[in-house]
Amino acid sequence: MRVISLLLVLAGGALAQSDPLVEGLKQFQQGDYIAAESSFEQALKQGDDARARTFLALSKAATSGCSQVQGDLRREFEQNTDAKLKRLAGIGFVQCLLSGEEPAAATPFLAELREDYPEDPDVLFLAARMHMQAWNDTIYEMFRATPASYRVNMISAEIFEIQGKYTEAKSEYQKAIEKNPTAVNLHYRLARATLMESHAPAALEEARKEFELELELNPRDSVAHYQVGQILLAQQKRDEGIARIRRSIELQPDFTRALIALGKVHMDAKEYDEAIVLLEKAVAGAPSSEAARYGLMRAYRRAGRKEDAMKQKDELEALQRPPEGEFTDFLKRIGEKPGQPEQE
Repeated sequence: MRVISLLLVLAGGALAQSDPLVEGLKQFQQGDYIAAESSFEQALKQGDDARARTFLALSKAATSGCSQVQGDLRREFEQNTDAKLKRLAGIGFVQCLLSGEEPAAATPFLAELREDYPEDPDVLFLAARMHMQAWNDTIYEMFRATPASYRVNMISAEIFEIQGKYTEAKSEYQKAIEKNPTAVNLHYRLARATLMESHAPAALEEARKEFELELELNPRDSVAHYQVGQILLAQQKRDEGIARIRRSIELQPDFTRALIALGKVHMDAKEYDEAIVLLEKAVAGAPSSEAARYGLMRAYRRAGRKEDAMKQKDELEALQRPPEGEFTDFLKRIGEKPGQPEQE
């Protein structure tokens, strides 16, 4: 658990004024929540302290369960004036709600957390978990209520894709198409599952035909045009492939993957100026895209623009640094039953 830097900040000048508080923070960081609970209780006997209150509630949530401290965590989240403590209390409180019998109750509090901390990895982790729970519940209801719908086959195929069972996924997409031949996105999904299963020449051609069938239903599908273009390039049909990728960019000028792909084609042909124009546009539209920055870095290097290449290298390395998520591992503990073993 990466909480050392955060705990040092929260401790502040506590070393001089409250040894139990500092000891409790150390114990909490080490994962000894029972000992931390005792230390924070001692600290509170010496005087009220928001840090001790917040971490006492978090320690109890990790050892005794949420039922005893859910109200305390909510109070600290709603009333605490310290942004770091408010964040921790809010994360703990939302985790407790998600682990309870009515996870939907977490929705407004999670929304507030996301507004205050839009790029926080722990807040995003909780949001993902809540949406996953809602997704599971909805899927169960869908299978129960409408088993004959083509949507059931479509969802089944997507689940098989997640599991890496692409043959089964293709079968479910084909069943969905038989039930609803004019539904958009089914041929696209079938083609994608085909490519996930294999990149053999026969699979490439099979996938291309499915993408073309998708385009018959939706001629302005820029992603389908892009996919066809990529397959044509793999089939050594360079001019046809470039034309299809250009068409995808015409339909969606900020299509990052298409801009990167076309930039690579120009770079392979040593047409560096053309490649740089496309890759600069890709980076401008998607500054957090590692692929776009990597491609632009290579194009700058090959064009002899070493200083520009170094700037892109620095930006790429910054993107690749892991986020300073400090609380995610602890979230796994909140809501567990006392004595329940931690899952790997």
